[in-house]
Amino acid sequence: MIVVALDGPSGSGKSSTSKEIAIRAGWNYLDTGALYRAVTFIALSINSEKAEDILNKLALQPITFNSDPRDPKIFIGDLDITEEIRSHDVTEKVSIVSALPEVRAELLQLQRKIISKADRGIVVEGRDIGTVVCPDAALKVFLTADIAARAQRRDAELAAESKGLDSVGASLSARDEIDSTRKVSPLAPAFDAVHIDSTELNLTETVDRIWELLSERSLLGLPIVAILGRPNVGKSTLINRFIGRREAIVEDTPGVTRDRVQYECEWGGRRFIIMDTGGWESKPDGISVQVSASAELAMQEADVLCFVVDAQVGALDEDDILVQELRKAKKPTLLVANKVDGDNDESDAHALWNIGLGEPHFVSALHGRGSGDLLDAIVTLIPEVGAAQVQDGYRRIALIGRPNVGKSSLLNALAGENRSIVDDVAGTTRDPVDELIEFGGSIWRFVDTAGLKKRANQASGTDYYATLRTQTALERCECAVVVLDASVPISEQDLRIITMVEEAGKAMVIVMNKWDLVDEDRRDQLDKEIDRHLDQVEWAQRVNVAAKTGWHRDRLAPALRTAIDSWERRVPTSKLNSFLGALIGATPPPVRGGKQPKVYYATQAGIAPPKFVIFSSGWIEASYRRFIERRLREEFKFPGTPVQVAIRVKERDKEQ
Repeated sequence: MIVVALDGPSGSGKSSTSKEIAIRAGWNYLDTGALYRAVTFIALSINSEKAEDILNKLALQPITFNSDPRDPKIFIGDLDITEEIRSHDVTEKVSIVSALPEVRAELLQLQRKIISKADRGIVVEGRDIGTVVCPDAALKVFLTADIAARAQRRDAELAAESKGLDSVGASLSARDEIDSTRKVSPLAPAFDAVHIDSTELNLTETVDRIWELLSERSLLGLPIVAILGRPNVGKSTLINRFIGRREAIVEDTPGVTRDRVQYECEWGGRRFIIMDTGGWESKPDGISVQVSASAELAMQEADVLCFVVDAQVGALDEDDILVQELRKAKKPTLLVANKVDGDNDESDAHALWNIGLGEPHFVSALHGRGSGDLLDAIVTLIPEVGAAQVQDGYRRIALIGRPNVGKSSLLNALAGENRSIVDDVAGTTRDPVDELIEFGGSIWRFVDTAGLKKRANQASGTDYYATLRTQTALERCECAVVVLDASVPISEQDLRIITMVEEAGKAMVIVMNKWDLVDEDRRDQLDKEIDRHLDQVEWAQRVNVAAKTGWHRDRLAPALRTAIDSWERRVPTSKLNSFLGALIGATPPPVRGGKQPKVYYATQAGIAPPKFVIFSSGWIEASYRRFIERRLREEFKFPGTPVQVAIRVKERDKEQ
């Protein structure tokens, strides 16, 4: 279950944003502020602010909360008080009542009970969610806005009960003071929360920001598309065509694929999971029984079904039986006629209309004919949030480097125990070792990878596959820890690995390991090597450690947090353009072809890593683009992450 913790002061937009996120993801929703308002309503009804009196009343008439984001309601016993808790009287008293330690302790248990009942995910909003209620939430967001914007929003909510913007603003300020200074669970952002200022954002923009974070952290289940059919109809060949590489095993022998194997696919900007299944048989025997059962399970798990038929053979009796099973699944289903290599084959394949699954999609998995049209059809059917298992929300950190630089030793040092096999022989680790490790006050998912000896295209055998797995681990991580052996000179392979991380667009921390072997002479030499070789990545966080002894291992957590925070940082458009205007005014772009390009404006196109697009009237030199990047770093500070700057020529609608 995914928990999204959304904290912030009153009027920052927490409720509206949380409900929209929950609706979009198909998750539950909990307004913890409504619980405290309900308790305040009780206090007003019994005319007492004593914790004992409130809790006694609460025991007789417990609070229940309907977690449907489309229609959230709160009850005291059987009484619906959803509207009553928004009154001016409740608003004025809620901070006082919610500051009572006994009340907070009681509601804390209630909140966690409601959260535990959520099936897939829940968005929880309040003031201490990330710090107290759900300290292990997959995503923590601290949403804020300036007092003027918050006052306007709250004034609109109060409508007829409003006493004017000044009065509302003063009330909010007073409540902020109480909430942030109370002794128990004060209003404060969690140390690992993402800060979002909604002052200049509308609801859609705020929701999109958080949705972007959920997507980047793989917290949204991807849709699953199951490829089903009899043995040897070309399912695995079709999979390879979809993913653009030969990964699913293909042979002429029927029954090569047995297990359900999942591959990530992207088409038209949509990511989804393609599930390859074993050939389904109506009367299986031996191992075919398990294969067919696995295919039937895939029907239940998937969001969309693709039924593949060999158009050269046509529909068989077994296909009719499988069609009946597909109809029982009640899932969107596409009929795929494979091995249609030309127009003549397509004419013959029209007979597959008789199967009763609608229009056949004619493809040749081997040659690619019709595969794009089929993917277009799939994308129109898949939901925005699918049934695929999501990540656990822990930050993913890949340990990469040359063989024998101490990656496994560092993993063991961070874990405080031997999690990875360590040997003096280079290349001990071959497969990525995935471990959850708690250190520095957080839980991290570390992946210890095989040492990269050479380029992937120069490797062979075991080394080749180990290199590919390491590259996959890099693609899936958020931050790469590049481990270097500080006791030996920085090698060309070290620099190649650093470049690989930079080009992958990942946050980066460079760890100088084996610092216990570095003497004074080597230290002076290392400083010169860093100045000479690492000047292009001077933005990377750097930590000196001795993995074997654990020396300075505690310094890695702050470096990781800094790098990841920068990786996900967004610069407000107004500040960005103010900076760019001043920069262009002081140092205009160079003249090219007798014309000086005019810079119109800039926008941040994305995060992870930060991506900036500058719109201009003409082409801008790469050197000036690098100059802008350096100044961006000086102005807004992006330690630990690459920054991408692109130029879009507005007149010609071209991008360089």
